[in-house]
Amino acid sequence: MLKDNLKTLRKSKGLSQEELAIKLHAVRQTISKWERGLSVPDADMLISLSEIFEIPVSAILGESLPETKADDLKVISEKLEIINSQLAERRSSRQKIIQWLLISVCLIIVIISITLLILNSSYLNWDFNDPETAVLGTTIHSFEWLFVRIAPIVFILSILGIAFTRNKN
Repeated sequence: MLKDNLKTLRKSKGLSQEELAIKLHAVRQTISKWERGLSVPDADMLISLSEIFEIPVSAILGESLPETKADDLKVISEKLEIINSQLAERRSSRQKIIQWLLISVCLIIVIISITLLILNSSYLNWDFNDPETAVLGTTIHSFEWLFVRIAPIVFILSILGIAFTRNKN
């Protein structure tokens, strides 16, 4: 009877053996042994169990308790609600991270564009007969050529991404 009562009470509270063991400062195997009837809890553990289950010790030791399906559904719905809220928080934090990354991309594009406008392509006046200057000038020219063609597309896509990841509260 004790083993059946423990299992029924644990399940009605929505606790796993591991969770009950943590509350009792015991190991899961101890709870398993009690529920299989291989051992019994001592008096201190019975008192702790009665406090956790909020019933008198005599009810734990007494006759079998009826299983409550309504409590099971309530516990399951509460756990699902917690899981849903955790998933919503993760989704929200992921959206914020993506949004800030897209804002950073836009800022970097604006900063590089302003820098290129201020520099006014001064590398075109360099002496390209010198190999080091020629390589550096060609590299800068290639970067600017690619940047001018790709940056507007990336900028527009980033703005669209920011709009789509914005919280709609």
